[in-house]
Formats: sequence, C-alpha cells, structure tokens
Amino acid sequence: MAARNDRDRVQVFLFGTRLTNITRQLKHRDPEVSFQMVAHAVPDWSGGTRIGEALGLFNRNWSRRVLGQGAVVLLVTDGLDRDGAAGLAENMERLHKSCARLIWLNPLLRWDGFEPRSQGIRAMLPHVDDFRPVHNLDSLRALIATLSTAPRAGLMDKWRLSA
Repeated sequence: MAARNDRDRVQVFLFGTRLTNITRQLKHRDPEVSFQMVAHAVPDWSGGTRIGEALGLFNRNWSRRVLGQGAVVLLVTDGLDRDGAAGLAENMERLHKSCARLIWLNPLLRWDGFEPRSQGIRAMLPHVDDFRPVHNLDSLRALIATLSTAPRAGLMDKWRLSA
C-alpha cells in the first residue's frame, strides 16, 4: 500500500484461485478502509493458489498495459501451486521477458533449511532475477537495498536445479 500511494505507476494484483487487480482499492489513504475494500474484492482467500493460471491471465490481459518502461515486478508467493505447476514455467518465462526485473519474495526463505523441492518453486526459480525472503522488517530493508541496485550476475547459481 505504501508503494502504491507513493508512486503513480504502481499496479497491485492478488492471486489465489483467480487473479484480482486491487490497485483501486489501495488508493484510499486510510489503510483500514483500503484493506476492507481489498477483503471485499478478493473472494478466494483460502482456496489455494493457482500461480500458473493467474500468471497466464496476467500475461494475456495486463502485462502490455502495466509493464512498460523498465517495470520491476515484485512477485510475493511461497511458490506452492495447487495445480502442480501446470503452465507455470512458461508463464514465468513470459513474465520475465515482459519486465526489466523480476524479484520473487518468498516467505519460506526465512527457514535456514529451505530447499526448492516443490514443483511450483522449481518451475519458477529459473525465471527470476532475485530470490529474496519476505517475512520481517529486516527482509523488507534488504528488499529496499535490492531495489536500489542493479541485478547481480550469477545470483541464481545457489539455486541451480538438477534434473
């Protein structure tokens, strides 16, 4: 919400079982009002995530409209896809090609023993520029630093996946 209210060209989408544009709901200055409006606009809070399907819909209907002029995409998800990663790699690749930088913020990275085992995570990982945790204030400070720098070559080497 802070990024949306601080910048003119920020678009915000949520996905669960379907994709929902919540940009308008976040325009209200009062966070309580905005969050209530978001809660009413998004009916699928607990149905699992269909990441591949949601990204496919975003790529078809929104990417050309909102991803121009060096857009940076922040994708916040644990990568656990309800549909077994159907279409996920292809839609991640298309999204990555449509933006200047794709940063995946994953709350599961807070765990020291995290390993990319799920099909969804494995399908998404090759198509991101940065793979970062998002779970506390320190991770948000690190995100700010990440947004202030150019992507680093070889960043994904730690997460190269064996076949």
